[in-house]
Amino acid sequence: MARVSTLSPLRIFLSAIFLFSAHVFAASAVLGVDLGTEYIKAALVKPGIPLEIVLTKDSRRKETSAVAFKPSSNGPKKGAYPEREYGSDAMAIAPRIPGDVYPNLKAILGLPAGSAEVREYAERHPSLRLEAHKTKGTSAFKSAAFTEEEEAWLVEELLAMELQSVRANAESLAGPSSSVRSVVITVPPFYTIQEKRAVELSAELAGLKVLSLISDGLAVGLNYATSRQFPNVNKGERAEHHLIFDMGAGSTKATVLQMQSRTVKDVGKFNKTIQEVSVLGSGWDRTLGGDALNYLIVDDMIRQFVESPKAQKAGVTLEAVKSHGRTIAKLTKEAERLRHVLSANQNTQASFEGLYDDVDFKYKITRAEFEEMAATHAQRVSVAINNALTMAGLQIKNLDSVILHGGASRTPFVQKELEKVLGGADKIRTNVNSDEAAVFGAGFRAAELSPSFRVKEIKIADIASYPAGMRWKNDEGKPKHQRLWTATSQLGAPAKEVTFNNVQDLSVNFYQLVDGVEVDTTVFTTKNLTASVEALVEKHKCEKADIKFKVGVRLLSENGEVDVTKAAVECEADELEKAGIVDGVKNLFGFGKKDKTEGDEDSTSASTESSTSTSSTTSTSSSASASASAETKPGEPKKKQLVQINVDFTLTPTGPTSLLTKASLQSLKDRLKSFAASDRTRQLREEALNQLEAYTYKISDILDRESFIAHSTASERETLQQKKDEASDWLYGDGADATREEFKAKLKELQNIVDPVLKRAEEAEKRPEILKGLQDALHNTKKFVKDIREKISAYDAFHASASASASASTSIASSSSTTAPASSATGDFDGLEDDASTTATAEDPMKFLEKDLGPVPPLYTLEDLKESEDLYTSISTWLELKVAEQEKLGPTDDPVLTVKDLLERREKLDKAGMALAMKGVKNFEKTQTKGKGGKTNGKAKAGKKNGKATKAGEKPAKETVSDEEIEEILRKVMADEKAKEEAKAQKGEKGSKEEPIKHEEL
Repeated sequence: MARVSTLSPLRIFLSAIFLFSAHVFAASAVLGVDLGTEYIKAALVKPGIPLEIVLTKDSRRKETSAVAFKPSSNGPKKGAYPEREYGSDAMAIAPRIPGDVYPNLKAILGLPAGSAEVREYAERHPSLRLEAHKTKGTSAFKSAAFTEEEEAWLVEELLAMELQSVRANAESLAGPSSSVRSVVITVPPFYTIQEKRAVELSAELAGLKVLSLISDGLAVGLNYATSRQFPNVNKGERAEHHLIFDMGAGSTKATVLQMQSRTVKDVGKFNKTIQEVSVLGSGWDRTLGGDALNYLIVDDMIRQFVESPKAQKAGVTLEAVKSHGRTIAKLTKEAERLRHVLSANQNTQASFEGLYDDVDFKYKITRAEFEEMAATHAQRVSVAINNALTMAGLQIKNLDSVILHGGASRTPFVQKELEKVLGGADKIRTNVNSDEAAVFGAGFRAAELSPSFRVKEIKIADIASYPAGMRWKNDEGKPKHQRLWTATSQLGAPAKEVTFNNVQDLSVNFYQLVDGVEVDTTVFTTKNLTASVEALVEKHKCEKADIKFKVGVRLLSENGEVDVTKAAVECEADELEKAGIVDGVKNLFGFGKKDKTEGDEDSTSASTESSTSTSSTTSTSSSASASASAETKPGEPKKKQLVQINVDFTLTPTGPTSLLTKASLQSLKDRLKSFAASDRTRQLREEALNQLEAYTYKISDILDRESFIAHSTASERETLQQKKDEASDWLYGDGADATREEFKAKLKELQNIVDPVLKRAEEAEKRPEILKGLQDALHNTKKFVKDIREKISAYDAFHASASASASASTSIASSSSTTAPASSATGDFDGLEDDASTTATAEDPMKFLEKDLGPVPPLYTLEDLKESEDLYTSISTWLELKVAEQEKLGPTDDPVLTVKDLLERREKLDKAGMALAMKGVKNFEKTQTKGKGGKTNGKAKAGKKNGKATKAGEKPAKETVSDEEIEEILRKVMADEKAKEEAKAQKGEKGSKEEPIKHEEL
């Protein structure tokens, strides 16, 4: 018997979990984020929705990279969180509260607090209280919106808040049932491992999972490749080389890309063509960008302001202005506007009222003056391009095009410098969206990495950007050093195998070479290397000098981190002797080779045996000896085999981010969750406040309505006016700091007065029409039930009479048969006289049929009518009572006959009518089936004769309508009739002579 394979309950449960989790993951959307210094842009990809830019709350396609804390008017409180603002809203309040607005955080993300970039940032934002984090040593900010006991906010925490805002906007775009958890984020090519980890930490704190990081230039190139086909290298065509020049607010980057297509094997015997985009080299200037150009204008404004007569008269100094946060915030905001204006105009100006110490200031600048100030910055434009070409091993003539990206690349003097470096403008391409190409590339990459989407196959490859290697000590304690990767080594390339001579446990430090300094990134530590070596020596007789420790290492394509693919000790040992099949069977039953002592006893006993036995043993021994000599010849070396033992190890990140313990990381997450909960509470409070305020305005309108006056008493209106005035005064007085619950209680107090009156007016308006509809339905139900009862009675009476006639006819026939007639002969014309029945048939055939066959059988029984009759009786009785009670009430009394009760009973009556109609249909089908029963055999025979007999077990096709279809038809008919009634009521066609709608049998 064949064995039936069954799944255990556990396997079924796990399969269900996998199915549903995979479905949920597949249904979720993914996000691509272009993390810029000044702006953050995001692109959403969701099943059924193409790549789409995530708009901000004010419908902008990019969000200013800033977050702000708005201090409470009553001062900070322990455990309380202030209100947060994001983007342009945050920058709008920077001149008022510059100490709690945090812009352009990308410039200092992941950097030590004492670095040059952080010091420059602190000078440009003098109001910010920047300090070193006590655990990480990176930048953190103290806020005046919190108490002094509150820990400083990490840059990663502040950036996580911005990412949370972006994620909220994305989920709003994706829809209420969608969640956004997966993201691909762009990073500049000069980001080190430590800075990349800071980005990943920010995303984790924001509740996002980073599928991959992608360099800015590669993201632009990926977007460029989505709509293009490149030369096929399999056909001998030359690959294209493009340079991405990206000058944003914070930095300038140049990336050389190689773009080509290749034919590879597909499923089965088919081939396919894929696109390839590879980074060959990168160059950068970390501080050359739009912000640096803005600061040139800021410094010039400060200089001119200090030198102005009014400022000198007031004793204003350069240091005092630079250290004044509000003044710097005003100047910085205006400087960016002036720079943008100068990109399209030759001159511009700005005016400041009370800029500093109540001194007004007016500033004018021309494009020529600005370009003169930026002369040294213009010379730095070519550095990034030349470094990228040098790293790639190419020259400008090898480039097919130069693609511009970033807002600062549109600055006139920057484009002049590019033309000077490139030898003209022929290679410069402006057909790429310089603001959104990177975010679209990141979004495409996110869709490619997600299993939910199928996109154009484009293979990408980034580079390390920094040389990297490892340091360790040998068993004698001597330092060792080895360079493993260059700046152009590809991320995600096959692992390299590194051989160590160490036979004892060791630690290996992997590093990045950043600006000539080896910065440790990861520590590789073995756990059982010593024990594994001893096992090789003892079990396989390996010499320690011959044992090698081999490790496979690579750089991950997602973030450039070091990954160890294998770690094992190995040596060449003598191949073990393989036992024969016969010996294996003997050993299994205990008849195999014995130890030395047993062998000696056997040989001793064998020598005392007879000569026949001795000759037989000798022959066997010589045969075995010959066999042994045939297997291993004297002097021939033994065969060797490679023996490996895997070594356990740990891979531990080093650097500032690694200093955070699990408890510290969880504490950061909890603090952000508490902040979000505070925002939610504040939002609900504001909603309650707005509802109460809007309701007080609404009451003023309600009090003037004629319907409200007609259905309310003077006392009710007076009380409402008084409560409304009290609520308005309270809102702008003591209620300014009230809680959500207090706002809701005030609103409820007003609604308790207004709602009953509005209910009376609404009931009075709607009740007549709905009441008439219920009365009509009761009348129709009564008439319908009466007609059916009459038909059932007529049918029963006819058959009772027919039965009596049949009995009488039977008795007469019986007596006639016993007494024969005297003569039975008939003439040729007997029976030709007119018969009364024949005459009646000729005059009215239907009457003849009814008289002969009786009335048509009814489709209902008395039991079928019971539900409708009971409902009719109960509803009629209830309605008569309620109508009498309602007529006694006045317009200011609460109604006893409500619209809700009328509709509920009308619905019950309609459902009973539909159920009765369905019973009639089913009864009709049964009568039809019985009527066709006598023809079944004939049809079967005919079918068999034609060779189309129904197979055994096969059901014949039913020519009936399904219950669902009948119900749908009935619903439509009832809806049409209801619509007609409503239309008549609106036209005022009351007292019409038309007959009421008849419920005919189906």
